[in-house]
Amino acid sequence: MGSFKGHVLPGSLFLLVGVWHIWSSVVRYVSEPAGSFRVRAWCPMGQGKTRYLELYFVAGGAFLDMCVELLYSTHLHWFVGPERILNPSHLNDFEHGGMLLMFFLYGAIALLSEKTRLLHLPDGTLCLLAAAAFCSEYLLFYFHSTTHKGLEGYYHFLLAILIALCIASAIAGALFPTSFAVDLTNAISITLQGLWFYQTAFTLYGPMMPKGCHLDGNGIVCLSHESEVRGLLLANFQFFSFLFLVLIVVLGSYAIAASWYGHPDLWRLAYGEEGTVGSVGLNLDGRRLRGSSLEVDDH
Repeated sequence: MGSFKGHVLPGSLFLLVGVWHIWSSVVRYVSEPAGSFRVRAWCPMGQGKTRYLELYFVAGGAFLDMCVELLYSTHLHWFVGPERILNPSHLNDFEHGGMLLMFFLYGAIALLSEKTRLLHLPDGTLCLLAAAAFCSEYLLFYFHSTTHKGLEGYYHFLLAILIALCIASAIAGALFPTSFAVDLTNAISITLQGLWFYQTAFTLYGPMMPKGCHLDGNGIVCLSHESEVRGLLLANFQFFSFLFLVLIVVLGSYAIAASWYGHPDLWRLAYGEEGTVGSVGLNLDGRRLRGSSLEVDDH
């Protein structure tokens, strides 16, 4: 059985990283010359002190959440009995701690690779490391989706689908390092995963519990089969709503990024060598477009 904070904390991590990846992916695609786009396992934030902020956020966030699972939730009661076996009451915390350890290692290794000469790894290898971290997460939540029945199991089943998409897109990023579609898919799947963590927290452990169902000890109990089916249908509606929301965010981000940072090659691909770009102000071979008119730069 999970908890509200146990879903909100990782949800915040995935949501912030995912939204940043969406924006970074579309900006890099529209602002770089045609054919120069590269998939990134992580996305730099500028060139100054904030460049590695994402990696610090991933490593630090995973480490903090891991401490909550292994230290705070267990109260250091790791072993019990004269044989000193793992405390059965906290096996769920140990599972989550092991999964978070993988994300901490990913962030730490990426930092070592980027900031030192001890371990220089290409982006493809970092993509595979990210896939390995997502694999540990998938095993955890796939187990939850099969051992927890009813509403709780279904919410974790949908979460496992999103994690599987993260794995597939991360591996594809290593295999197809120039694909914008792969890079954007990975960003979208991470964002959706963060949103679904939040939705799971508010539905199963918060104020959005479907009518006719309630939290009872270590599980979700629905008063009737109709109540459970209603909860499952509501989960589908929430899932598709998030898909639609993220699609709108992606399209909006692309439109804004193209208008602010669009490279001339982007418009050549979209409109041809002699095409016009409407209201976007860009310089194409010395010609600057303003509204529907064409202004020619003499210099």
